[in-house]
Amino acid sequence: MSADIKALVALEDGVGLDRLAEILPESNGVNVLEYVDGLSAGQSALRESRADLLIVACSAGCEQAATLIEDALKQRPDRPVVVLQLDDAESNGFMQQVFAAGADDIIGLPETPERIRHALYKAIARKRGTTLARGAVLAPLICVLGPKGGTGKTVTVCNLSVAMAETGRRTVVVDLDLHFGDVGLGLRLTPDRTIYDLARSGGTLDEGKLADYLVTHPSGLRVLLAPTRPDHAGAVSTSFIAEVLAVLRATNDCVIVDTPAGFPPEVITSIDSSTNVCMVGMLDAFSLKDTKLGLETLDLMGYDRESVRLVLNRADTHVGIGQDDVRAILGREPDVFVPSDREIPRSVTQGAPMVSAEPNSTAAKAFRSLASLYLDEPAGAVRETSTPKQSRNRRPLLRRT
Repeated sequence: MSADIKALVALEDGVGLDRLAEILPESNGVNVLEYVDGLSAGQSALRESRADLLIVACSAGCEQAATLIEDALKQRPDRPVVVLQLDDAESNGFMQQVFAAGADDIIGLPETPERIRHALYKAIARKRGTTLARGAVLAPLICVLGPKGGTGKTVTVCNLSVAMAETGRRTVVVDLDLHFGDVGLGLRLTPDRTIYDLARSGGTLDEGKLADYLVTHPSGLRVLLAPTRPDHAGAVSTSFIAEVLAVLRATNDCVIVDTPAGFPPEVITSIDSSTNVCMVGMLDAFSLKDTKLGLETLDLMGYDRESVRLVLNRADTHVGIGQDDVRAILGREPDVFVPSDREIPRSVTQGAPMVSAEPNSTAAKAFRSLASLYLDEPAGAVRETSTPKQSRNRRPLLRRT
């Protein structure tokens, strides 16, 4: 992995460099430009530093941390600050102080280098997205999740996005299943250029450049396709994904993201960038169990429940599970029930979503009803000014309490 995070690390007096060097090696994607011994010395070092990230390494009782963070943000408001808490002391008061001072995240040690790297990327991505969007009206971003594979998540994405595009809204889909993305197959689009090619292109990312990598569907929908080979996935970093999503939100009417199963880093990044989540499950015991766990994970992330829609595919399948059982398992009523239809597999094979191929079918009507849930919401719930979803009081996954 290339060392693409340039960091300045300010250490509390008495903290040895050996401990930090173990968790911030260059091989982990972190290029430490300078270690500054003493937080007071960190203030002057930051004035001349080319670092794009400040890491404050200190104990929970350190009184200078908040002052350094405030001074650092006065110098460069666009540079994120992450605190590494070096002890396991009770930290609620300390957390409040550093967040009030403007810290983007706090990570309690011990933690694995990979998880720390991901947290640093997230902090950079969040700050970039906020800076880009400042003063702009941002489009809604619908993150479509399916904790368990094979639930019809990509079918839902294809039908929802075409239904949105057919209303005349400028709609873009991003396929973030970086290893095995199928949106191109579901829409019969040729992957001449993908997000992998965009990531490797270098240079400044803006609306014009992004447009060159979007493939257009007959409905008017535009798609940023997943890499054509699984080994290309590593070239697409989470910070790059966040930047892409921020540009798309600033230049379109609606952005819809297809994701892989589970909660890998690219999924967490898309959730953090989103205004809405669409959770897709299926009527069987395994899928319902995983859907419930997915909803609970969103709760742990502090995601607003009112911004989560629940879709249940194959909802009329006779498997001994009724709608009352679904409510009892999930703790809520699904928003949309999509019935089984033999034409759905055919539509996937032909690359023609049900909403356009079989517009009068019950399944197509269900997908259109899902689109209407987003179209009919009050403007303030769907579009927002310069405050991304993650700016709410959400607890990051890595934060210790």
